[in-house]
Order: sequence, then C-alpha cells, then structure tokens
Amino acid sequence: MPKELSIDDIPTLNRPYVYMRDKDDVMKKIAKIRNDGCQKLQVVSDFDRTLTKQHVDGKQVLSSFGIFFKSSQIPESMKIKEKELFNTFRPMEIDPHLSMEKKIEAMENWMHQSNILLRNIEYDPCDIEKLVKVHGTDLRDGAKDLIDKLDAAGIPVLVFSAGLGDVVEAVLNYHEIYSHNVKVISNFLKYDNKKLNGFKNETLIHVFNKNEKMVDKAYFHVLEGRENVILMGDMTGDSTMADGVKNAGSILKIGFLYDHAEQSLPFYMETFDIVLVDDQTMDIPTDILRTLV
Repeated sequence: MPKELSIDDIPTLNRPYVYMRDKDDVMKKIAKIRNDGCQKLQVVSDFDRTLTKQHVDGKQVLSSFGIFFKSSQIPESMKIKEKELFNTFRPMEIDPHLSMEKKIEAMENWMHQSNILLRNIEYDPCDIEKLVKVHGTDLRDGAKDLIDKLDAAGIPVLVFSAGLGDVVEAVLNYHEIYSHNVKVISNFLKYDNKKLNGFKNETLIHVFNKNEKMVDKAYFHVLEGRENVILMGDMTGDSTMADGVKNAGSILKIGFLYDHAEQSLPFYMETFDIVLVDDQTMDIPTDILRTLV
C-alpha cells in the first residue's frame, strides 16, 4: 500500500505565500493525479498573467491585447479608445465586490466593443512576431521548463485565453513551447482585403465563459480518458475552464493572485484549491508534477 502523501512531500507548498482552504483535500487530489499517471492527466491554463508574469518589479506585464496595441500600424485614435475600454472594464474584472452577473455583463460588453473597434484598418500580421520579440518576453519563471517537460511526458496542455490568440501563439512560438501537445483556444483576428475585420470566432471568449465545452470535436480524441486536470488561472472565472471534462476525476485548481490580494484572497480560496499570492514562478505546479514529468 503506497505511503499517504503529506504536505512535506511537496516542500514548495510550505512557502508563506501559499494558501489552501483544505490541505487534506489538496493532498488527496495530488495523490490521485500522481498515482493515475501521465495517461490520465491534462493541463488547462489561462495565458495572460498565468503563463506570463503578473508583474516585473511592480510594473504590470502587458496582456496579449496590450502587446498588439503597441503596434505602430494601429492609429493613435484606436489606441486611445482601447485604453478607455481597458480603464473602464479592467477595474470591474478584478473588483472583488462586484457580483458575477455584473462582471459577466461587463466582460461581454468589453469584448463586443473590442470586436467593433478592431475593424477597417490595414494591418500586416507579420508585425505581431516583431512585437512579441520586444514585449512578449515575460513568461513566468519555470514556465518554459514545465511545458517542455509536459511535452516530453505526452501530457496535453490546453491554453484558454480571453486575450488575443494571434499574440498568444506568437509568444509561445517565440519561447519555442508551441509544441504538438499545446492547443490554444482564444479570440483570433479576422482579415478582409488586408484590413482588420474584428474576430474570426463566432463566440467571443471572455474570462467568464472559458470552459472545455468550447473545445472543438476534433480535439476531443486527444483528451479522451484524461479525467484528471491541473488547472491554472489568475481570475476566479478561470476556475471553470475544466467544466465539460468527461468523467472528471481529480481537478486541482491553482490560482495566481496579485491585484487586490488582501481583499480578494477569501474569494480566491473559495474558488481555487491552492492560491499563490504574488508568486511569479511555476515552482508549485512543477513540484506537484515532479514524479510524473
């Protein structure tokens, strides 16, 4: 009979910025994930402020949309409008006291207005690769190593992003981690005669509607039998990304918290199994997966 897993078997979980509402339940979930092995595991992760850092020395890291709007091809009037949208809706997204209903309404409005904004200007998509070389360098410490190990172990990684998929893919390519085990579901730019024409996807993805029900049927065979999930996100809405997993087994939810940490911590602890406050690394997920990858 295998020895019961304890928190001392995963030393990083003893760090002072790690919070768990139910340590015994966390240990049981990790034990099942480890005992069931690679063949039954998938990883589902947000991109902005999850695979990437939330800040570097206190300076906020650009989101995928933020990187795109650094382009010199985007007219100043459009950049001003985008900034207005960000300043209106981002505070609502991270407000710990705003109801879920109001948050969802705000995010739908934000994406709808972004879809209208990104139209009728000529844009060369090759520019995205150049932008990423300058602005897309801030992956979490250890993120590349973790995804490389997951690839080597044959564990699929589903990257769910409410950001801009064109930039997400470019960042993953830049860091050489857009491997065959990685699938990106996001909002992708649409073009009409070399001009931007909003987004390709019929359903605009925001932080509160991301889940595996959006996975295309062709990808389901990759996830078949992978009932255990390690989920990573930085918003409480990210916690539903594994909804839709067939015959769900052990779903371990890891939340990265930075903005309004003191006020938001109780809400994050209700939503995630493990909450990491101002941790800009992948140390904990890597340690949890140590025996598998």
